[in-house]
Amino acid sequence: MRLLIASSIYPPKVEELKQKHDVICAYNGSEDVLKNAITNRQVLIFRSGVQISAAVMEAGPELELLIRAGSGTDNIDMDYVQQRGLKLIRVPEPGAKAVAEMSFTMMLMLARNLRKADTWLREGKWGKTELTGYLLTGKTLGVIGCGNIGSRVGWMGAAWDMKAIGCVDESDKNADYVSYCAAKGIRLTSFDEVLETADFISIHVPLMDSTRGLIGAKEIAKMKKGSYLVNLARGGVVDEDALYDALVSGHLRGAGTDVHMNEGKNFHSRLTALENVVLTPHIGAQTFDSQMEIGERITQILHEHITEKSSVL
Repeated sequence: MRLLIASSIYPPKVEELKQKHDVICAYNGSEDVLKNAITNRQVLIFRSGVQISAAVMEAGPELELLIRAGSGTDNIDMDYVQQRGLKLIRVPEPGAKAVAEMSFTMMLMLARNLRKADTWLREGKWGKTELTGYLLTGKTLGVIGCGNIGSRVGWMGAAWDMKAIGCVDESDKNADYVSYCAAKGIRLTSFDEVLETADFISIHVPLMDSTRGLIGAKEIAKMKKGSYLVNLARGGVVDEDALYDALVSGHLRGAGTDVHMNEGKNFHSRLTALENVVLTPHIGAQTFDSQMEIGERITQILHEHITEKSSVL
C-alpha cells in the first residue's frame, strides 16, 4: 500500500514498513507539505503533533485509512472524516501505560520536591530540611476522566494505598462503567467532590468543546489548599493563567504538565518561571516500549485492512 507517515514512529518499524509498502515520510510537515505528499497515498499515519485538516485529507483522493498513533482526535478534522466516510483507527493502549506512569512520576517529583532537590544539589546546596516533602500513601487521588489512561492512574493509586476517586461525563456513568471503575479501585463521584477533596488531581480527558477550559479559576478555587494538579490531557483543558496565579499565591502547592497551549517551536509559558512546577514537552507516551508496541499495532492494522480489502474483491 502507499503510506504517508506524517509523524515520527519507532524507526525499526518504519524500515520494516518500507520493505513491504510504498512509504513517504514527512514528519511534522506543514499543511502545504502534507497536501503535496498525500496526493496518491492510501494510508496516513500520524501522532498528536501534526494537524490533519480537511484540506490535507481532501488533497488525497485515494486516501482510505487514517491511523492515529495515540488516543486524542483534537488534531483531526473529524467532521470531514465522517463526511467522507474515511476509516480512522486509533492506537491508544500502548501510550496509556506510559502516560499513566508519567502521571505518577510527576506526582512523586512534586510531593518530594525532586526537581528542586536536583537543582540545589547541582548548585552545591545541601538543603535537606528545606526539601521535606509529602507521602502519596494515604492521600486522596482524584482522576478527572477515567478512560484508558485515567482508569490505569486510579488503579495505580489504589495499589499505592491512595484513596482513588474519579469523575466522568454523566453520559458515560452507567452501572457497567461504575463497576469497571470499582474493579480498578476507583470510586466514581461528582466533579466537584474530586476538586474539593483530592490531594492530587490527575487530568485525562480529551480536548473538545465541553472540556476546553474545564479547569479555570473557579474550579481551582474549589481545590484543597496545598493540593497538586497534574495535566497529561491537553493544554487547552487547563487555564494556564489561573494555574499560574494559584501556584504563585500558594493555593496550589505544585503542578505538573506535559501538555501546553503552545507546543513545539512556539512553546512559551509563564510557568517556566516557577520552581513548584514540573514541565515536560509532551513526552507522556514517549517510551521505547510504547513506541515499539504502537509500531507493532500499526503493522497489524495495515495487515487487517489489506485482508479486508481483498475479501471484498
